[in-house]
Amino acid sequence: MNGAEVSPLWGVPFAGILLSIALMPLLVPSFWHRHYGKVAAAWGLAFLLPFAMQFGVPAASHELVHALLAEYIPFIVLLTALFTVAGGIHIRGNPHGAPGLNTAILAIGAVLASFMGTTGASMLLIRPLIRANDNRIHKAHVVVFFIFIVSNAGGALTPLGDPPLFLGFLKGVDFFWTLKNILPDTLFVVGVLLALFWLIDSHYYHKEGVLPVDPTPDTQRIGFDGAANFWLLGGVLLLVLVSGFWKSAVVFEVFGTPVGLPGVVRDVGLVALTLLSLRITPGEVHADNQFAWGPMAEVAKLFAGIFLTIIPVIAMLKAGTQGPFGAVVSAVTRPDGQPDPAMYFWATGILSSFLDNAPTYLVFFNTAGGDPQALMTTYASTLAAISAGAVFMGANSYIGNAPNLMVKAIAEDRGVKMPSFFGFMAWSGFILVPLFILTTLIFFR
Repeated sequence: MNGAEVSPLWGVPFAGILLSIALMPLLVPSFWHRHYGKVAAAWGLAFLLPFAMQFGVPAASHELVHALLAEYIPFIVLLTALFTVAGGIHIRGNPHGAPGLNTAILAIGAVLASFMGTTGASMLLIRPLIRANDNRIHKAHVVVFFIFIVSNAGGALTPLGDPPLFLGFLKGVDFFWTLKNILPDTLFVVGVLLALFWLIDSHYYHKEGVLPVDPTPDTQRIGFDGAANFWLLGGVLLLVLVSGFWKSAVVFEVFGTPVGLPGVVRDVGLVALTLLSLRITPGEVHADNQFAWGPMAEVAKLFAGIFLTIIPVIAMLKAGTQGPFGAVVSAVTRPDGQPDPAMYFWATGILSSFLDNAPTYLVFFNTAGGDPQALMTTYASTLAAISAGAVFMGANSYIGNAPNLMVKAIAEDRGVKMPSFFGFMAWSGFILVPLFILTTLIFFR
């Protein structure tokens, strides 16, 4: 699809699914919770059928297969593996969610996110965090900051942390480059968020106290059930890492979409680890974790629609200055022709807040020249801005990063009244946007 030659109207189905996710839970909540999968499918067909009529069935089939094999299936297979394996680990005990403990859990999650992925860290810690706070009256803010810190900003230090950085690794960026170049930015963002969280949580804790009766009985000590899943979690991370390092000339062509052998081995291995986790995890561990497929099904159905309807939007972005979004691409370049790191940070970040942050990262990676050696040296500040924008600003909305929706769904399943789509953006606008302005002034001027 040549993005320079298509009308911006092709972006309407993508805008439609975003508005549906934002508005329908507020306006028609009962209908949405029963039929969100059908709504996502309807918007997907609203793109695919007119595309087939205008460009032909072969072209539509190619776009559909490419979206499935190159993007959606690897994405959903990895998320399912992390969701299942982490969901098979039950952190036993009932720590009480005082501000100090909550802040410590968020800090631990931020560290884990860069080494086991934002999804893995989120799925491991969100259930015990909710359980620790189930005797608190006001607790939605705990989950909101969890999304800010663990599901997003904490994953900025290695390619294992967040999909955009993994794509950069596949393009030739050194594995430890982000750790060396974005560590100060990440420490600043995470440190400020932890401090703000402690202040807000302390306010609610001292103002409201706790419920007279804790819904979760106290236990003697903290421990782990289903600990064998830690080994499977290591296997998941190893498969992802090896698929990045392993170069193979073996490529399978499926309806015009190349599928490399390392990717096939990774995805088959991830499916095997998922099934093995389900096999070896005792039923009582899943019961104690209140493990259910609802959150995973919601993410799978909504992102199927998003990955399909986003096709023309990404094509228009890739068209650069010749496409409908030419003004966005032009804005990241200074009058002297040099890249502007501050603009790259905001352009990548704003688009990553609503589009998939992985292809958005690639668009601006290529806009900045696409040469990993030059970007890691001469234009290091530009690559740092692109990387930080893609990871940090995924926290600006529920759809900015897949773990956001998963954490929201798990929290709501546990009875936490989470903010609406726009309510969450009010939190991010009040807390994250000023923080990102400070980050720009300090690191990307």
